[in-house]
Amino acid sequence: MDAVFFDMDGLLVDSERVWLEIETGVMARLGAVWTPEHQAHLVGGSMERTVDYMLAVSGAEVAPQAVRDWMIDGMVARLQDGVPVMPGASELLDALRDEGVPVALVTSSLRPIADAVLKSVGKERFDLVVTADDVTRTKPDPEPYLTAARRLGAEPVRCVVLEDSPNGVAAATAAGCAVVAVPSLLPVEQAPGRLVVTSLTDIGVADLRALLGP
Repeated sequence: MDAVFFDMDGLLVDSERVWLEIETGVMARLGAVWTPEHQAHLVGGSMERTVDYMLAVSGAEVAPQAVRDWMIDGMVARLQDGVPVMPGASELLDALRDEGVPVALVTSSLRPIADAVLKSVGKERFDLVVTADDVTRTKPDPEPYLTAARRLGAEPVRCVVLEDSPNGVAAATAAGCAVVAVPSLLPVEQAPGRLVVTSLTDIGVADLRALLGP
């Protein structure tokens, strides 16, 4: 196993509820209502896609950059108070570190939001952090995971990705990685080269190695 890649929102940390809170507030500023169904439509996507969708739903004539800034500022301010780490995530990170397996955080969130989350989780636990600022195409495109593999000198087919969303799973699969899916807001089906579990507490390093075969 060359490396393990963790998604962030909904997989590493319980931040989807924070996103819902901030998105709801931003939509109120745009004079519209935001629902969990709207959020589910965007889970695992980019900030640009979210902003475009918000403006389309609200019909507000506001510059996309302004909405983007409201989102980033709101998330960073809210995350300053900390964000819960998902069950089993810390234990798995520690176990991978003990076995000397390189670990990367690969997220569609922007760098300021990832940095705010890492204050709770510990940036030192990751050998590499890849955010939306580091790629030209975000998930479901494979570029984020291919970028992480390249920077770590790893072969994608010898890497395991931990994801919670269909977009993230699609990106990891397209990159050629094995996948452990822990679905949060949307279901993820079992498939070859993919293990679907209900929690990170259900897996250990041996399970990740087994996904890659001999």
